[in-house]
Amino acid sequence: MTIAELRDVSLRLDGTQVLEGITLDIPEGDFAALIGPNGAGKSTLIRVLLGMLRPQAGTVRLFGEALGSFRDWMRISYIPQHAADIDPRFPTSVWEVVSLGRVTRRGPLRFLSRDDRAAIARALETVGMVGKRRRRIRELSGGERQRIMIARALASDPDFLILDEPTAGVDPGTRAQFYDLLRSLNATRGLTILLATHDLGAVMTVAKTVACINRRLVCHVPAAEGLTAERLIETYGSPLGAMTHVH
Repeated sequence: MTIAELRDVSLRLDGTQVLEGITLDIPEGDFAALIGPNGAGKSTLIRVLLGMLRPQAGTVRLFGEALGSFRDWMRISYIPQHAADIDPRFPTSVWEVVSLGRVTRRGPLRFLSRDDRAAIARALETVGMVGKRRRRIRELSGGERQRIMIARALASDPDFLILDEPTAGVDPGTRAQFYDLLRSLNATRGLTILLATHDLGAVMTVAKTVACINRRLVCHVPAAEGLTAERLIETYGSPLGAMTHVH
């Protein structure tokens, strides 16, 4: 089954061509890394997939259904850039933050059911944070807050997880643990993942496929194949330009 399908997608924003003729398939069970330089269109492509932006040309399908008629959004969880950057004055608890992940299933005005509470507990257990469920979110480290964002996404029991630059500003050790968690979710739960990132080093070790874009799709290849100098030049302008994004 193809989870996400884009065909000849093009988009202009404020007179600038941001995406041009993008054709991309993300099959069920894939862990796809989306890479490219700043301004290449990675975040824009994600917003198109989520229905937040409408392309001027091309089609998008999710789980085999045209984007315009797709309504089963509980099957998709999205972690945007800087999601873990929480105001330290925010008084909410870990449990309360993760419980927000159930809103897509129960609605915003309903009390948590037994099933909801079980799903929240499972999500916290998955990310190794169940022991800190009563802690205030402001008391956690940056790496722990990242795990809570993953738990919130998992609480809705999604089939497709989309992440946009989730490790920006995080130290290398925390990044490695975060990527190990994503790899485990993909391998053990079969969760389909799309990860937009600059971290080429991690991409080649955790992702199954790599999609290089710079306004248009340069390639979508198995990560095991590696990225040739030619592909890096076409994506970043030069291999050196790519290397500046390797953390």
